[in-house]
Amino acid sequence: MPHPRNARVGSEPQPLNVAGVMSGTSADGVDVAIVRITPGKAAPKLKLLAHKSFPYAKPLRSAVLAAMDAQSISAAEMARLHWRLGEVYAECIAETLAENKLKASLVGVHGQTVYHQGVPEKYLGTPLRCTWQFGEASCLAERLRLPIVSDFRPADMAAGGHAAPLVPMLDYTLFAHAKRNRILQNLGGIANLSAIPAGSDAGKLLAFDTGPANMVVDALMQRLFQKKYDRNGATAKRGIVLQPVVNALMRDAYYAAAPPKSTGREQYGIVFVDKLMKLAGKARSEDIIATATALTAETIAHAYRTFVWPHLGTNAPLATGTDYIAAGGGAKNATLMRMLRERLEPLGITFAAIEDFGLPAEAKEAAAFALLAWLTWHHLPGNVPSATGASRPVILGRITHV
Repeated sequence: MPHPRNARVGSEPQPLNVAGVMSGTSADGVDVAIVRITPGKAAPKLKLLAHKSFPYAKPLRSAVLAAMDAQSISAAEMARLHWRLGEVYAECIAETLAENKLKASLVGVHGQTVYHQGVPEKYLGTPLRCTWQFGEASCLAERLRLPIVSDFRPADMAAGGHAAPLVPMLDYTLFAHAKRNRILQNLGGIANLSAIPAGSDAGKLLAFDTGPANMVVDALMQRLFQKKYDRNGATAKRGIVLQPVVNALMRDAYYAAAPPKSTGREQYGIVFVDKLMKLAGKARSEDIIATATALTAETIAHAYRTFVWPHLGTNAPLATGTDYIAAGGGAKNATLMRMLRERLEPLGITFAAIEDFGLPAEAKEAAAFALLAWLTWHHLPGNVPSATGASRPVILGRITHV
């Protein structure tokens, strides 16, 4: 198997086994995907070789959440968490490779986002955007003895983009279709979608964060039921949606803002959860969970009606239909998926399972960063400017060599 150390960065693309690693805004753990990536005439070809999920240990998850939501945290704590996560990612990759008797040539690690500000705000007299992902790449390089691609987001942000979403490159590579519109919906901590018009090139792709997915529900489940998440949407199923609360929350300016746009825990963290609880008053706990779940469904449906539907109609006049393909932990929430069907199927959307396309829902984002690492290694751009708002295509990430 070719090894990157035997090839120059930016050399002719070659087949490689790449380990992709993702830990999302839900901060529930690490997903590892081992992907065989082969050059193709129009786009690279991907084959998933193995995938494994690793839940964060309770103390580690508490530290990650504290770093995300705290108004202040010591420099020592930030440094320690950054390095500890590097060790954790290395352990997860090594275990996945060993269990499946595989070898990798390259690693792409997204890291744990602890702060993301996609919209410029004035700081020390200058408007700026910023993003920060934890997980020391040198730890991975040393433990695995492999080159590591990390820090994928800053290059897009420096080029004027939101640095999110970055998964659209994988979406277009795997799911673009000559005659069918495709909507790829990720339901992680934050909900984001990629809308690919039938027969279009990547420049016509529309992608953005629609709002919260699991993040708010998870926080409420922990507060009200001392559980990490609503398994299969069972708690929401027992509740009644408090529609006035959903209506009040839908007035937020974010939902009306035109793409490109991105959001995160900064908007949907503790302060937002407190606001929802206050609006709900003395409602039953099950009703509060049902309401938070309905908010996710409504924000996605609003995004489709307001931005996606007009875009697809303009850019794919020959389309014969629209497929909606959900991935991420929220795709396993039967109540959320039912709410989405109720809102979207009357608009002519056909629901499809991502597994039908050979990719488990939990592996998608990790596979995306395997692809982005492969592109970076070969000196190829990985962002989609129409999705992030960047001024140009850029090569993403930094390479840490052994």
